[in-house]
Amino acid sequence: MTRIVAGTAGGRRLKVPPKGTRPTSERVREALFSSLESIVDLDGARVLDLYAGSGALGFEALSRGAGHATFVESDRRAAEVLQANARELGFGNTTIAHRTAAAYVAGEGGEFDVVFADPPYAVGDDELAEVLRGIAPRLAADAVLIVERASRSGEPAWPEEVESLRAKRYGDTAVYWGQVRSDG
Repeated sequence: MTRIVAGTAGGRRLKVPPKGTRPTSERVREALFSSLESIVDLDGARVLDLYAGSGALGFEALSRGAGHATFVESDRRAAEVLQANARELGFGNTTIAHRTAAAYVAGEGGEFDVVFADPPYAVGDDELAEVLRGIAPRLAADAVLIVERASRSGEPAWPEEVESLRAKRYGDTAVYWGQVRSDG
């Protein structure tokens, strides 16, 4: 069972796609958001949830005050689950893009304050680096990027506009933090 940890929807359950996704655990989300809220004011933030799956990260951000979340998911069934979760939670401030992360970042779009990228473990380093480079021009000043990967994968290759902030391991999961450089 996957639930929202805190905020206006705290304790509410999320539907999870039947297969092909691995929602971020409550323990990791709780730690991640505790750290995130010490860096960024989520109130009104524009959030991008790449490789969204059930949308646990984006919905957690909305529950904690984000102004809008865009969910990008290539799997049709997962995109349908995202729609159902948004409806069930009463979050109308969402956009759901049914396409690959690479296709999404190559297109036109708005600016983001927080980006979550939780790719399937099968996504390679080069593919992830390309997606992160693609989103870099759409990052707000001081935007934060959070990448969740298998611990064995190592830190992602950040775009030149982004500096590494920290890394934290939670068993088989590692969370990597980057932030737009203040000098560029």
